[in-house]
Amino acid sequence: MKLKHFFPKGALLGASMVAAGLSAGPLMAQETFSDSHLAAARSVVQATKGLTTFDDILPLLAEQTRTLFIQADPSRTEEVVEVTTDVALALAPRRAELNQLVYEVWARRFTEEELNQLAEFYQSPLGTKLAENGPTLTALAIGAARQWQDTISTEMVSRVREELDNRAQGGQQ
Repeated sequence: MKLKHFFPKGALLGASMVAAGLSAGPLMAQETFSDSHLAAARSVVQATKGLTTFDDILPLLAEQTRTLFIQADPSRTEEVVEVTTDVALALAPRRAELNQLVYEVWARRFTEEELNQLAEFYQSPLGTKLAENGPTLTALAIGAARQWQDTISTEMVSRVREELDNRAQGGQQ
């Protein structure tokens, strides 16, 4: 049975476009870095725990794939779960490709010397503390920004309303 019978055309088109976009990205920006430059990038990425953000990608894709196939044919649930798990496990070693892409992102933006300096910093007690607290600090900063935005938004609406009311009253006199 063909895949197109299971899924709506929009789902297949969307999945194809995403896949094409993901596969074209690395090909467009091929750049060669020395082994030592990439090693310096790897040191920084590892010290900052920069790869942990991506740990859930494959499990989430497996879950989405399972759901998609189970919805298309619930009678094959057991088989879908087994096959999806097998395929996910077979794809797991390809995580190294993502890691390499992340190292190249860092290498593209920092010189080898800068990366070595960053790695040295992140391996210091202060750098380690920053790396450990970075996600929490970011989340708290985003929360603070949203709270500030809400406060300013309320104040802006209130002040604009007040000024418009004042002008409307002045125009009536």
